[in-house]
Amino acid sequence: MTHTPPRALLGTHEVTNQPDAYGATEDVDLWATDPALRTHTKKSLAASKGTTDAVEKYGKIMGTQSMRQAGIDANRYLPELVSFDSGGRRLDEVRFHPAYHQLLGAGINAGFAAIAWEKGSKGGHTSHAAMVYLQQQSDPGVACPMAMTYAAVPALDDNPEISDLWVPRLTSRHYDPSVTPVNRKKGATLGMAMTEKQGGSDIRSNSTKATEMGKYYRLSGHKWFCSAPMSDGFLTLAQTKGGLTCFLVPRWLEGERNGIHVMALKDKLGNRSNASSEIEYHGALAHRIGDEGAGVKTIIDMVHHTRLDTAMAPAGLMRAALASAHHWTKNRTTFQKKLIDQPLMRSVLADLTLDWEGTLALGMRVAQAFDSKSKSERAFARLAVALAKYLGNKLAPNLIYEAMECLGGMGYTEATKLPLLYREAPLNSIWEGSGNIICLDILRTLSRDSMAWVAVSDELSRAAGGNRHYDNALAAHMKRWPKLPDESEARWFVENLATLLTASVLIQRAPNKVSDAYVKTRVAMVRGRTAGAISGVDTVAILKRLG
Repeated sequence: MTHTPPRALLGTHEVTNQPDAYGATEDVDLWATDPALRTHTKKSLAASKGTTDAVEKYGKIMGTQSMRQAGIDANRYLPELVSFDSGGRRLDEVRFHPAYHQLLGAGINAGFAAIAWEKGSKGGHTSHAAMVYLQQQSDPGVACPMAMTYAAVPALDDNPEISDLWVPRLTSRHYDPSVTPVNRKKGATLGMAMTEKQGGSDIRSNSTKATEMGKYYRLSGHKWFCSAPMSDGFLTLAQTKGGLTCFLVPRWLEGERNGIHVMALKDKLGNRSNASSEIEYHGALAHRIGDEGAGVKTIIDMVHHTRLDTAMAPAGLMRAALASAHHWTKNRTTFQKKLIDQPLMRSVLADLTLDWEGTLALGMRVAQAFDSKSKSERAFARLAVALAKYLGNKLAPNLIYEAMECLGGMGYTEATKLPLLYREAPLNSIWEGSGNIICLDILRTLSRDSMAWVAVSDELSRAAGGNRHYDNALAAHMKRWPKLPDESEARWFVENLATLLTASVLIQRAPNKVSDAYVKTRVAMVRGRTAGAISGVDTVAILKRLG
């Protein structure tokens, strides 16, 4: 795409010292310009002998000006609920701007939801995780339906007949948004509807009823949050005679619309290109997945895989924010120096870079474990994905705010992407288990799954001897918590363990000056409380990781 520069010589002044927004005038290859992504993706793929081909291609696509503009448009022109047609008949459809379909189609066609499940795929979960990271830098909203589509595949194994119909379409790399029954489609997406008003995270208190009707069930009840209501189907939970049970509810039936009423779209802080809704089931036809009463056990596979996405997403948001801040400071002059050459600015950016690379490194290490067939690695994934989700999402909002401050007042305007990233930052901590739920899940896993703790302990031990501050902190953690903490200390315990695990991955995979700085400032806590309140680290070496 050619770019004719806008006029800089105006009637009253000449526009100088104003960098273009990051990526505004040229395509940016998000793979080629990201040394840290290349490092950690290659390390994780090496374990399964996978290639970076899909990730490289997606990095080029997501960094184009076309995709960047689509992300802007999809968030400016929001989804609309069309409840009825002109004659008052129910439609319950959600309509989107073409930019949304452009983004979602690009992700589906590139294998975002499919690559982990394709026959012969090597390192598919790692490639998927890297694609999650890249997608966040274009538009985070479309990642939601693709993440759920990816994560639903293993949950459907409990009903082979349904799996045979749906899985080939969920993994087809074909995007089809038409209002058509799934058996007529080449490609499909799947959403999730679990939360109800009275229970929130306590899904066992769900009140939706399922009545058996021979081969099928009929559902009646409400769901307070239903993500991506335009999906071709939803995994949902309802009460049967046998207890809480998992169901697949198709969106469209042969010759009629299923009894799913979209009552409202949520007016959310961020993630605005993605529709989230309140729905009611009015005798909606549903297929049982798994045994009656085993709803939580059945759907947990889906939750486990969506947590990988929510662990990777903050790293992508951080990267997008830091890329904007880095670009601005390299091209903006103040006090006769480029901003990037001001020592205090270098300290701030280097400090933020450590949190971003730590989040990326741990997420990719977890993805590697998802790809493994080893019992130890699978156990590692069960515990480490929750640790990664917790820590990365707690760090993201402040990092994005600090990146915004690097641009000053310009960073607070919608002319940059930083407000969108800031609004998005809290979401992945709330989705798939908010902070307290994640901490309680981690304690529950540790109390029931000794193999998971052994696997994480082994990973921590592999970094021993590489840094004395790390060794001392690991010993102090074990001394402080020789057994599981009381619930009131769960956040302290989880934060400490997740930070140590991040440090161990960086010691094993990142340049020494990066891992040493992370350990010094995050593990040994030789630092102040705010970003940039550090000293004695090699900011030049750290900032090279930004590209």
